[in-house]
Amino acid sequence: MTTSSPPPKQGQETPPEVVTLGCRLNTYESQVMKDHMRKAGLQDTIVVNTCAVTGEAERQARQRIRKLHRQFPHAKIIATGCAAQINPDAYAKIEGVHKVLGNLEKMELSSFENLSLETPKVQVQDIMAAKETAGHLISGFDGRARAFIEIQNGCNHRCTFCTIPFGRGNNRSVPMPEIIQQIRHLRDEGCEEVVFTGVDITDYGKDLPGQPTLGQLVRRVLVAIPDLQRLRLSSIDPVEVDETLYQVIATEQRLMPHFHISLQSGDDMVLRRMKRRHVREDILHFCRTVKTHRPEAIFGADIIAGFPTETEEQFQNSLSIIEEAPVTFVHAFPYSPRPGTPAAKMPQVDGPIRKARAKALIAAGEEQLKKSCQSRVGQVVQVLLEKSNQGHCEHFLPVMLEEEGPQGEIVSVKLTGLTPEGTGLVGYIIKEGG
Repeated sequence: MTTSSPPPKQGQETPPEVVTLGCRLNTYESQVMKDHMRKAGLQDTIVVNTCAVTGEAERQARQRIRKLHRQFPHAKIIATGCAAQINPDAYAKIEGVHKVLGNLEKMELSSFENLSLETPKVQVQDIMAAKETAGHLISGFDGRARAFIEIQNGCNHRCTFCTIPFGRGNNRSVPMPEIIQQIRHLRDEGCEEVVFTGVDITDYGKDLPGQPTLGQLVRRVLVAIPDLQRLRLSSIDPVEVDETLYQVIATEQRLMPHFHISLQSGDDMVLRRMKRRHVREDILHFCRTVKTHRPEAIFGADIIAGFPTETEEQFQNSLSIIEEAPVTFVHAFPYSPRPGTPAAKMPQVDGPIRKARAKALIAAGEEQLKKSCQSRVGQVVQVLLEKSNQGHCEHFLPVMLEEEGPQGEIVSVKLTGLTPEGTGLVGYIIKEGG
């Protein structure tokens, strides 16, 4: 059964189908939900795909739902995602919320086909009971030149600061044939670049027959789909990188030389209190090894500022690893206590100190980004145009064109300078024969 509403009056804004907050996995799942909504014929319905990685992320989710309800009072709002999975009753109480769907329910077409039926307002299963991922052949990504592919979901590890396993469940891998089928379908639709995403992608395959590794998956995909131009990896845990992946990094230019690290801290004591699997030297070893294979490679990293008990000296270890690694793209944020986690019970660092440390990490990252951009002026790079005059090169550095180009295609660009803020590049398309 479908729901419908009169078309908007002239000048009246049309509500969005899906509002995506949080990670790349949410981006993928939002596209699945868009496909489900269209098949179900839903109108005047808004899905808010929430994030629970920090308290601020949850606050923004609740704020966004309230704003959408004020803006589109007649629309039915569906709250889903990690925050809704972990605390569904809180989202059910927000004015304007019609249904709360768990992270399993949101991936089922039936959840959207039955939206107008007399079903419970809260539909959230025990995520820990999930044993496999549901296969979805998505039609494409609206307005995007690249596509995100879920290869894995959930996490078997229990970092002391994190609630994500309670929103995503345990590790569940997508079988290789399903991943290849999805990429072939997207490639047929003209997609030039895919990004492997998940909660803990370096844990890929441990639950599958034969326990294939992430490196084996990457190698098989690139062999099976020779016309796939670009493959990227989302956040990885360097201590779990397998030897096959290092070999692919060394030999396959279609695997993009941009690697985002789940770092969290540059100090060994803090890492132990976080219950991370790596130490500082593991990060540096990974970066050195990758650079040996691909000298042009650059790195990104997630870093938490002001984790409980973090001293000034320990913070300086996080600050210094940005230059030592080096880390070009820094995603730093102040620690946010998550109820029910071990870290929330540890001695807390004062809020203003956390914010100041996060600001310092971000500033250090911007300096590294400026250096990386400056070092590439004069080079020729391959840019995937997300818009007619802008895109990202192999290293995921942003590039602005001096003229318009073919949106959705990869073009050769001569880099001539920097954007005014120095954190991006400008250049022109090299014409054939030019």
